[in-house]
Amino acid sequence: MHRKRLQFLMEVAILGALSFILDKLTVFVMPQGGSITLSMLPIIVMAFRWGISGGLLTGFLSGLLQLITGGTIFHWAQALMDYTLAYTLVGVAAITGIWLANSMAKGRKGSMVAAIVIGSVIGGLLRFFIHFVGGIVFFGEYAPAGQPVWLYSLVYNASYMIPSILLCSIVASILFTSAPRLLKTA
Repeated sequence: MHRKRLQFLMEVAILGALSFILDKLTVFVMPQGGSITLSMLPIIVMAFRWGISGGLLTGFLSGLLQLITGGTIFHWAQALMDYTLAYTLVGVAAITGIWLANSMAKGRKGSMVAAIVIGSVIGGLLRFFIHFVGGIVFFGEYAPAGQPVWLYSLVYNASYMIPSILLCSIVASILFTSAPRLLKTA
């Protein structure tokens, strides 16, 4: 039991750090923050390997690392929302973990891909929703004159979140279907 817990904590630390590093590997950064990255991928991996606790804890660590190493902070509540809460919720991707495990046991790759994509999209959309709400509450002043703040936040955040969600879903599907042993925790 002690060994399994140690393995869990080591994987949280390593994949949380990897998520942080992947967040820094980007071509461009939006003016008020956000970019297209694979930063959600390690969180999704932990969610499917260890369940909801692994995903949530890895997401929390990733968001915390981003926050304390130079996150864009306009207000303390915005910092907590955009970093710790948003990344933590990516771990909810584990919601389709049982479906994924059953599909893997039956050797049904199509069903595995569906479970991975749906879980990844759910986790990514939860992060997107937090950024969307944060955009309305904290970044409304950047909306062009006459444009509703909610529309500005929706378009701004969708411009990088939707591609990131799709990219992570595709890479996670390829990763787990080509190497299903990654889903086993030993």
